Amino acid sequence: MKLVFATQNKNKVDEIKRLIGAQHELLTLADLDYEEELQESSLLLEENALEKANHIYHEFKMNCFSEDTGLEIDFLNGAPGALSARYAGEEKDANQNMNKILKELSGIANRNARFRTVIALVIDGKEFLYEGFINGTITTEKKGNNGFGYDPIFQPEGSTKTFAEMNAEEKSAISHRARAFAKMKEFLESEFAE
Repeated sequence: MKLVFATQNKNKVDEIKRLIGAQHELLTLADLDYEEELQESSLLLEENALEKANHIYHEFKMNCFSEDTGLEIDFLNGAPGALSARYAGEEKDANQNMNKILKELSGIANRNARFRTVIALVIDGKEFLYEGFINGTITTEKKGNNGFGYDPIFQPEGSTKTFAEMNAEEKSAISHRARAFAKMKEFLESEFAE
């Protein structure tokens, strides 16, 4: 099946390309010469993912999916959540976002957090949602040079490494995005096997 991944985030495209397998053809917005930033007007991951997927579906009349991911920190009552990319400002600067969180959690014992991804799939105008999450903690400093976003300060449950200290295969084996994508892939393979 041919699917458009409605995102402008190259890191997310690379992550999904590693997971999709040969059964499906993945197109990106770059493949469609679409350069506009996709709108996210909600504080809910589900609504943002649907908004982006529906926009591209109606624009190109092609089956597609999009996702929205948030880092949800217990001490911050679930923030930054859907505002994760622009937590420290509209520049979407990962280092500024991490620095803001490390400052807000300075001296705080409860550093529990989770990454949560919601994927919205639109096929022939029908909408489907898939969620994946992973629990973990926020470290007291940045560790590692791999990954992107908040990976240097997020240590998944059961691991001694942050996401940024893992290689791509290690992260993909347990990540929130991989878990949500696995649910979508299972659906596609059961409903649209060729």
